[in-house]
Amino acid sequence: MNRAQKLFENLDGIDCALITSDVNRRYFTGMKSSDGTVLIFRDKCYLIIDFRYIEKARATVTAAEVIEQKQLCPQIKELLAKHGAQTVAIESETMTVKSLNVYRHFLPEIRIDDSDRLSNEIARLRMVKDEEELGYIRRAQEIAEKSYEELLPFIKAGRTEREVALELNRLLFANGAEDLSFDTIVLSGTNTSMPHGVPSDKPIQDGEFVLMDFGAVWNGYHSDMTRTVCMGEPDDEMRKVYGIVLEAQEAGLAAARAGITGQELDRISREVIETAGYGECFGHSLGHGVGLEIHEKPNASPNYKLPLPAGAVVTVEPGIYIAGKFGVRIEDFVILTENGNEDLTNCAKNIVSL
Repeated sequence: MNRAQKLFENLDGIDCALITSDVNRRYFTGMKSSDGTVLIFRDKCYLIIDFRYIEKARATVTAAEVIEQKQLCPQIKELLAKHGAQTVAIESETMTVKSLNVYRHFLPEIRIDDSDRLSNEIARLRMVKDEEELGYIRRAQEIAEKSYEELLPFIKAGRTEREVALELNRLLFANGAEDLSFDTIVLSGTNTSMPHGVPSDKPIQDGEFVLMDFGAVWNGYHSDMTRTVCMGEPDDEMRKVYGIVLEAQEAGLAAARAGITGQELDRISREVIETAGYGECFGHSLGHGVGLEIHEKPNASPNYKLPLPAGAVVTVEPGIYIAGKFGVRIEDFVILTENGNEDLTNCAKNIVSL
């Protein structure tokens, strides 16, 4: 059963799924493009795409019949009539009100389901990665780790955060990345207390932490990792906090498995930090799903009460951030299995002094 067929397992009463978001269009067709419309019926899938992409689509897309876009709404109307569709579901999370109104105007006889059903069902499918997807994610992580190892000798006192970030980006692309998973984060000293700070022209100094959060994209799939190293030797407080974060992460990794709720997994790591007296310094969730998007379901967060499924790829990234001093975050990401997990991150996690 392919992805299009699986989509309708829990969509009773829906005759057609209208897919317009870039990431979900790629999920169902395998092709990256900035435009195009996917129509999925119970017995067939179509990709309507304009002249810019038509040659590539005809050569590469096998999961859908490719149709060149001329007049989109009339073409959609024709296909709906061909399949006798009366109800169309749209992606509530991504479709704009303006676009929805256009479809309602051109398809007055069609009932448009604008609930969360379709978006939720796609998210449910995308949570569980197949072997092909996992292969892409593993390759993305290999690129990220190779780049990190090659970067470490470049980090020296006097180099700026921005210089290190640019070098890391260069290495990621040189080692085969299709894209960056997100804007690379490189922070040092007091800036490391900002979980998602932006690299600046601040020079790295001896005795400071350097926090790096980054990832590579391979064939559309992301990797995500964070390492915190020290320029020179850390002081006693820095070693203590690093040790607490590492303990919290190891507790989370030991507990991560299919069936545990995101809330429970978050709690296991969070309790280590709270017990050590730093609970107020860990203000973000423990982790999130990774795949075609850098943040996707499922989540390991205080509010995610659903069980995490086997085959999901989830980050485990506790941190402690002390304003005006420093911050530490250590992040791996894992494939959840019935009996535990496979950690995709192989870089050492002991405190590194450069």
